[in-house]
Amino acid sequence: MKLAISGKGGVGKTTFSSLLIRNFNATGKRVLAIDADPDANLAAGIGIENAHEIVPIAEMKELVFERTGAQPGTIGGFFKLNPKVDDLPEALSVGFENIKLMRLGGVQKGGSGCICPESTLLRALVMHIVLARDEVVVMDMEAGIEHLGRATAKAVDKLIVVVEPGRRSIDTAGHIRQLAAEIGLNNIAVVGNKIRGSKDQEFLENHLSAFEFLGFLPYDDALIEADLNGVSPYDVDSPSRELVREMISKL
Repeated sequence: MKLAISGKGGVGKTTFSSLLIRNFNATGKRVLAIDADPDANLAAGIGIENAHEIVPIAEMKELVFERTGAQPGTIGGFFKLNPKVDDLPEALSVGFENIKLMRLGGVQKGGSGCICPESTLLRALVMHIVLARDEVVVMDMEAGIEHLGRATAKAVDKLIVVVEPGRRSIDTAGHIRQLAAEIGLNNIAVVGNKIRGSKDQEFLENHLSAFEFLGFLPYDDALIEADLNGVSPYDVDSPSRELVREMISKL
């Protein structure tokens, strides 16, 4: 199963991704977790210690140069557009039980649409992960989904957009859906998070009626405390853990 998770910042996207990954792990599945959000917090959400020591692949200048033949930060010139990446998930991941975690990192581009060695390497890596790997893959994306090209988008089983009751969140969901359609990714579902009651759920259902809803997660002080204390949301007493497990059975 290949899942990409997106949503506006602050909606609980990484919390949901962490619960998904740990639930898959608990059932004995091998999971490749990809932190594709420049504001990388997935390692801590999973419960991996020393997360700050994980270097994003986009910042590994020697690796980028070795695989593409061009220095990071350069635009234009000649470099390999199909770099070797099949060994990177094993070589550049950190482990936690059945989970392997990689951090992609962000690419600082000089202009929209430019091609640079870092983005070429990341795109090739994502393509390999989605098309060739045989374990469960969960990618914690940013709101933009440019890492997913047209070929990889068709191999993603589901794009899950995490939303909270609020206008900006539902606007972002609509924008993500538009971006996804442009690359042929049409299998989209929504997860409502931080739900305080029936009114919040009805608000999301009314404003996102064109979306498939995978489920809803309650507003939970235990998850907020877990984040403040640097504890995985899976390791606290919260109904969200079981609710995410039910979502996996739907998937």
